[in-house]
Amino acid sequence: MTTPALLPLSGRRIPTLSPGAASFPHHRATLRLSEKFILLLILSAFITLCFGAFFFLPDNSKHKRFDLGLEDVLIPHIEAPKGAKHPGGQVVIHGQGGHDEHRHREEEESLRDKIRVDHERALQEAKEKLRKSRDELRAEIQTEKSKVVEDLKKKKEVPKPLPPVPMPKVVGVNDGDPVEPDVKEKRDKIREMMKHAWDSYRQYGWGHNELKPLAKKGHSTNIFGNSQMGATIVDALDSLYMMGLHDEFKDGQEWIEQNLDFSVNAEVSVFEVNIRFTGGLLAAYYLSGQEVFKVKAVQLAEKLLPAFNTPTGIPWAMVNLKSGVGRNWGWASAGSSILAEFGTLHMEFVHLTYLTGNPAYYQKVMHIRKLLAKMDRPNGLYPNYLNPRTGRWGQHHTSVGGLGDSFYEYLLKAWLMSDKTDTEARKTYDDAIEAIERHLIRKSNGGLTFIGEWKNGHLERKMGHLTCFAGGMFALGADGSPDDKAGHYLQLGAEIAHTCHESYDRTVLKLGPEAFKFDSGLEAVAVRQNEKYYILRPEVIETYWYMWRFTHDPKYRQWGWEAAQVSHWKITHYDDLMPLESWVFNTEAHPLPVLHLANLTLPGSQAQR
Repeated sequence: MTTPALLPLSGRRIPTLSPGAASFPHHRATLRLSEKFILLLILSAFITLCFGAFFFLPDNSKHKRFDLGLEDVLIPHIEAPKGAKHPGGQVVIHGQGGHDEHRHREEEESLRDKIRVDHERALQEAKEKLRKSRDELRAEIQTEKSKVVEDLKKKKEVPKPLPPVPMPKVVGVNDGDPVEPDVKEKRDKIREMMKHAWDSYRQYGWGHNELKPLAKKGHSTNIFGNSQMGATIVDALDSLYMMGLHDEFKDGQEWIEQNLDFSVNAEVSVFEVNIRFTGGLLAAYYLSGQEVFKVKAVQLAEKLLPAFNTPTGIPWAMVNLKSGVGRNWGWASAGSSILAEFGTLHMEFVHLTYLTGNPAYYQKVMHIRKLLAKMDRPNGLYPNYLNPRTGRWGQHHTSVGGLGDSFYEYLLKAWLMSDKTDTEARKTYDDAIEAIERHLIRKSNGGLTFIGEWKNGHLERKMGHLTCFAGGMFALGADGSPDDKAGHYLQLGAEIAHTCHESYDRTVLKLGPEAFKFDSGLEAVAVRQNEKYYILRPEVIETYWYMWRFTHDPKYRQWGWEAAQVSHWKITHYDDLMPLESWVFNTEAHPLPVLHLANLTLPGSQAQR
């Protein structure tokens, strides 16, 4: 499988965007903050003085504001003038008017004295601030900020304890060392690569979402709201654990315990955060049994739920973790949500309901499935865009690559993760694959099987690197195919794997391009300059891994090793490590256990068969 610590954090289900690292002039920001702090002190002293003068200093036209004769109503503690009437109508006879007036003047004088003292104190504090150096002011400001942060932390509610649930049986987490010396040598090399990547991130980017390896500094990307959420740490935990890098795993766990906070004012991608953070935290919990990972996963999931507050229940692409306000990508067709994004939540949300007893997560994803089942599909295909306000399809563009891919993957994996009891998911998957075969899968003149894209009734003979995951999906779904077509789909998976290997082998660096064409005499090669790049995408390696698991053909291991030598992927695996009968990998390669639900009903669901 892929090494999450080395994956690009742009996700595999949408076309690659190139977010830049945010940088801010820290010393200038601090200086501006210091100056504002001093000005605010002076301003507050001035306002205090003004208000004191307005309300308490003597007025030459003494008590003119009471001339309306309503003083006994507006200010009951002041005696009415002689002969005036109280609201009850009785006449007030004064006997001690002079004494009360004297007492009132004393009170006013006392208040004026207090205001003068407070004013002088504020001015003196402001003068003292002005005498201090910038470093001293910075230190004071930082101390105040830290105090506020600590106070806020103390005020946070203690999370409710989660209900105890049976822990799924965890098998195949560690398979020991390989018997074959050459395989052991390669596995050790892959582990060394992983440790090198982790140590570099630990040194130069710790706590940031990603590391810029050439610049040797960390940065955060827009899919995580430009906040330091330690995406690389969360994404890498399960790989560290399976590789036996337990000291590194412990460092990551400590950072998460002390620093991972989802109450930040950050707008994040619901899809990316779900597959990387929710999936990564759940996998770390199931592998290690450490409760903190489960708690953090649930805290995050609660922050994602407001994204579903749309007229149709189809979630927004992005949500602000603090305010809960959601919106869609500006470039998506007519304000639509994206099939691969709202269709890639099922695995994680089912596990959340299982672990918490909260039916909301299961109900949200099942509502999406039911809504899609009622909709017309052109040629049986699912368009990539769906408007969450109207419930109508956007542009009729169907792809098994970017914008569509993991929707089909999660239909299959929902069935597998349910211990093959979710037959509705399996039927939906089979119907979708049948339409894809009929309309999108073709063979080139040179004999290469490829998956094109359907755009407004026309097949574009282009295949993206993202689409290469489908070879592994076809192999994974072969067993259980209708009409005894298991052999057919295993063969189809092998043909897709071969085509994607050719896209690598036909380049100078032996790394596959972002997209490749099958027309005008060109096959499995990039044509446009903006397609001739490689960004550590894992889909080809993923298909090699599944094909090795189901066929044990040594060429897949060899192809994986060739890619590892130039791109640092890992593929060295044995059948008893993470057996597929017990584990299902989410779309970000985070393993989640199969839930044997034969005698269990998920909260909010109908009884499982």
